[in-house]
Amino acid sequence: MIDEQLLKKTSNKLKKKHLSIATAESCTGGLLAHTLTNISGSSEYFDRGVISYSNQSKINLLEVTENTLKKYGAVSEQTAREMAIGIKEKANVDIGISTTGIAGPTGGTKEKPVGLVYIGIADSKNIKINKFVFKGNRLQNKENTCNEALKMLLKFI
Repeated sequence: MIDEQLLKKTSNKLKKKHLSIATAESCTGGLLAHTLTNISGSSEYFDRGVISYSNQSKINLLEVTENTLKKYGAVSEQTAREMAIGIKEKANVDIGISTTGIAGPTGGTKEKPVGLVYIGIADSKNIKINKFVFKGNRLQNKENTCNEALKMLLKFI
């Protein structure tokens, strides 16, 4: 379940600071963009969201390098970093935020289990990447990722 209080706090802070944001999502499939726009007046801060499930879309839409994807994989700190920077630059916004992970129930490996998620946030000066391993079902993993992204964003701004 999405933390509505956290969403309101984050939305209010984005509005108060006159910051613009865009999302680059893989494992959350647009849930973060959906959540950020569930607040009246979200057009004051939200510019766009890109759902880049495939590696090719990460390359084409977000300028994630082929080398990064080959060397580290789509679910990695490096890919989350390039996604956040890529959406920030493509959208020409103050903040880019990215999610990449394995929502499940399939797709996990010993090295990269189901529930593994990286969230990236970038502005013109700072980049923050956090790693999480959630233990829920697919929807819970997506919602947990979204809530953690909101927490990270609130602290970041």
